[in-house]
Amino acid sequence: MNRTDRLYGIREELRRAGTRGRTAEQLAATYEVSPRTIKRDVAALQHAGFPIWARLGRHGGYVVDPAATLPPMNVTAAEVSGLAAAIAAHRGQPFDGQARTALAKVLSVMEPKARLGATALTERVWIDRADTAGDPRSRRAIEQALHERRVLSLRYRDADDTVTDRRVDPQILAFTRGSWYLVARCRRRDDLRWFRLDRVERARVTAQVAVDVPVESIGTPPPTAAPVADL
Repeated sequence: MNRTDRLYGIREELRRAGTRGRTAEQLAATYEVSPRTIKRDVAALQHAGFPIWARLGRHGGYVVDPAATLPPMNVTAAEVSGLAAAIAAHRGQPFDGQARTALAKVLSVMEPKARLGATALTERVWIDRADTAGDPRSRRAIEQALHERRVLSLRYRDADDTVTDRRVDPQILAFTRGSWYLVARCRRRDDLRWFRLDRVERARVTAQVAVDVPVESIGTPPPTAAPVADL
């Protein structure tokens, strides 16, 4: 049994066990692995957002709230492959990590047969995984600042190879002409600027609250552009 199937099995085993729970030793015997492997698997499920906790004492073990879990989802292999292809096509895009976590959650609640079909189909879709969104640490800081509405401290290298340090109010993320951009109000220039993400050398979230600029004042998008929410 591969790890993906084992994670699904552990999750469903704990869901069925309800408040009785299962110990690491019981799960290890069921899946023929070591208790240490089970503990790593449980930690991975917790990291993915599944509500598993360890109960101490004589009747201790791992417990999951059945009301907080989903039954197997009626998702087709083609639908999952479409999600996987969309994520892979823009590897390194803003919120890429969260998208991959969401896909893993979908896979974890699929029926095993459907999940195997989805895995087989995605292996037949190949995509060049070039990264167009720059340094992952800077990208995560930009994502956080945009979400929390915080000012960003940027070190940016422009097209003329000039490096500057700026404080900016993040407004939107835009993908155009094959690159990702942060559109932000530059506090030094007191105007909107487009910062290409792969030219951001460093980004740090500050404690300052960002000033919002009406999206319509950013400009008229191309006729083929639209917010992700409208797609």
